[in-house]
Amino acid sequence: MPDRAKRMARAMSAPEHFVDPQSRIVIGICAMDKKAHSKPFKEILSRVTSFNEFEVVVFGDHCILEKPVEEWPCCDCLLSWHSDGFPLHKAQSYVALRKPFCVNDSKQQEVLLDRRAVYRTLQENSIPVPRHIIVSRDYPGQEVPGFEEDHDSVQMNGVRISKPFVEKPVSGEDHNVFIYYPHSMGGGVKRLFRKVDDKSGDYDSSHPGTVRREGSYIYEVFLTTGGTDVKVYTVGPRYAHAEARKSPVVDGKVQRAPDGKEVRFPVLLSPQEKEISRMVTLAFGQKVCGFDLLRSERGKSYVCDVNGWSFVKNSKKYYDDAAGILRSIILNALAPHRLGTMPVLVAPPITPVQEETEEEGMGAMKESHSLQDVKGAEGAVEGEEENEDEELRCVIAIARHGDRTPKQKLKINITQPCLLELFHKYQEKGKQAKLKSPAQLQELLDVVRGLSVRLDQVSQAMEKQAHKKDEEQASHEQQQKRQEQHHKPHHQHQPGGQKQGHKKEAHIQHKRQQQQGKAEQKEQAASAVQHTNAEPAGPAKQRGPDAAGAALPPITTSVAGVQHVGTL
Repeated sequence: MPDRAKRMARAMSAPEHFVDPQSRIVIGICAMDKKAHSKPFKEILSRVTSFNEFEVVVFGDHCILEKPVEEWPCCDCLLSWHSDGFPLHKAQSYVALRKPFCVNDSKQQEVLLDRRAVYRTLQENSIPVPRHIIVSRDYPGQEVPGFEEDHDSVQMNGVRISKPFVEKPVSGEDHNVFIYYPHSMGGGVKRLFRKVDDKSGDYDSSHPGTVRREGSYIYEVFLTTGGTDVKVYTVGPRYAHAEARKSPVVDGKVQRAPDGKEVRFPVLLSPQEKEISRMVTLAFGQKVCGFDLLRSERGKSYVCDVNGWSFVKNSKKYYDDAAGILRSIILNALAPHRLGTMPVLVAPPITPVQEETEEEGMGAMKESHSLQDVKGAEGAVEGEEENEDEELRCVIAIARHGDRTPKQKLKINITQPCLLELFHKYQEKGKQAKLKSPAQLQELLDVVRGLSVRLDQVSQAMEKQAHKKDEEQASHEQQQKRQEQHHKPHHQHQPGGQKQGHKKEAHIQHKRQQQQGKAEQKEQAASAVQHTNAEPAGPAKQRGPDAAGAALPPITTSVAGVQHVGTL
């Protein structure tokens, strides 16, 4: 048997406490206390040191900030990363002095502090980035040659970026990012910033839309991503954990779980995105790294920011994976011959009904090899026969959480063709259409605005029509009142003794207008006067059975203000 195989066999059979403490590898933690004592890092570090192969030395804030690098502790492997207040140049001097193995390259960490250098490194390594321009200023208000700004775009040396676009400060520590919108989308600016309570951005509709000119900025096209951002966490070039969260561009509100943590959910990376993860890790020399990925609705992914040392929060699976990979990275660099010495605690197969032994009380894990053994044991107890041809391949569990925030919904029935057309355009499986992306919401807004304008026009037209109808009805009623007043029936005794009042009233009301009625009245009155003057005075002629020998009373006729009294 080769020597290496013998050593590996002895290592596999030897318990972990037989490892010589003098041969342990010293890991130095050179980071600010807030980061060095964070929960994710402590979880990973406890797993890395669980086999007694490493000795951990934490430098601490006092040592890092106050002492010279010559007095810093010596170590074989250095875990160091930049954060607020961390003296990166001192850490670089320490690496040059002691030459430890660095998991993350300290010189390359300086590149991460300048977004211009980050984008340049990404492009040099053929990693896709959004289309952008860079405007560098040495002092606030400096006029940059080749930079132009107009109504809805910015331009640098002939490269034009149209609104909506993103404006990023070149400093990697400055998170005050602005998004400028064109007037066709309502104009204004959305400001993004580090999370403060439950807010990570706000929208200013009154902003004039002019870009900032007091510093250096990167202007890049705004990519629609469906309202989500993807955070990728790498541990070495062959491992990446990805999580998605609600993008702050949506409404600037942070979606949090009941425990106060931001809601994130794991996502699967495509083969292209896995290759991007590997290339980012190698390009920046950061084995433990985090970066932001934009999944465009057109199907392509882009890297928009690289953050350096980052860990996933609240994921035991990630802690286990990261600890195992970090151990392999460190041993491969400092003691490759010990890669096979990791104790593998494999207990002999036993039945679940066996009583706990003293070794179990000391922490030795004893369990059956698979659920099939448990099933076999239960079958033996119940008298069931085992089928050796059957094998349990997997257990599938479907679970759904019950944590839902009550939503404010308004259900209405719509019949407008434009809304129905929009519904059928985005209808998914079933009877609903989900509109989430900014483009879809903008399309809905345009349709609603058009409907609102048309409804206002119809409402105004109906109001005018109703007002006109009311005026006509009032005028008609007033005209009828005047006709009734001027054409009240007058019973007159004509020479023939016949009453013509009712006949004239009906004739005037139904067939004559007001002016024709007056003219007819004048003509009839004049005719009555002439007939009276021509009749001789004397005994009245009999015209009826009750008119013999009877004299009629005097008749007064009034015509347009002229009064005449006659006796028939």
